[in-house]
Amino acid sequence: MYGATKLEGDQLIRQTACQHLIFRTSWVYGAHGGNFAKTMLRLAQERDSLRVINDQIGAPTGADLLADVTAHAIRTARQRPEVSGLYHLAASGETSWHGYASFVLDFARRAGIPLKVAADAIHPVPTSAFPTPAKRPHNSRLDSAKLRNTFDLNLPVWQTGVVRMLTEILDKQS
Repeated sequence: MYGATKLEGDQLIRQTACQHLIFRTSWVYGAHGGNFAKTMLRLAQERDSLRVINDQIGAPTGADLLADVTAHAIRTARQRPEVSGLYHLAASGETSWHGYASFVLDFARRAGIPLKVAADAIHPVPTSAFPTPAKRPHNSRLDSAKLRNTFDLNLPVWQTGVVRMLTEILDKQS
């Protein structure tokens, strides 16, 4: 239902023929509020092992990257109205939730954060291990070539933003 109503909103905006920028993104996180990385850090301090989904693929994308690209795109669109449209916006690269969790916990270990879970106790599991009412896509990867080419951007790999976010949240814990 969420995806269907999102698509309907996009279509209604496009039908107005007004100047617009629509950004589709996924796996959004920020240093403030709850997020997947913070949950993994908490669970890794409490548990001996973790089970994390490994058959859903995407690119963790920071809210700060979204804000920066949005500001740049708006400046460009004000000068060049023809760039109006729908774009995919996500960090470069891809990973699974399991890969994301492993990256976060490896970074935390190297930063000296005490974790109860060992690196080899982060077990990959299929989506079916965590049934939910909402169907989750196995492939959330987005092709951002149109965005990169139109706005002359190089999007950082997902690990760059995650390191920045982890540095910020781990500094606050110290």
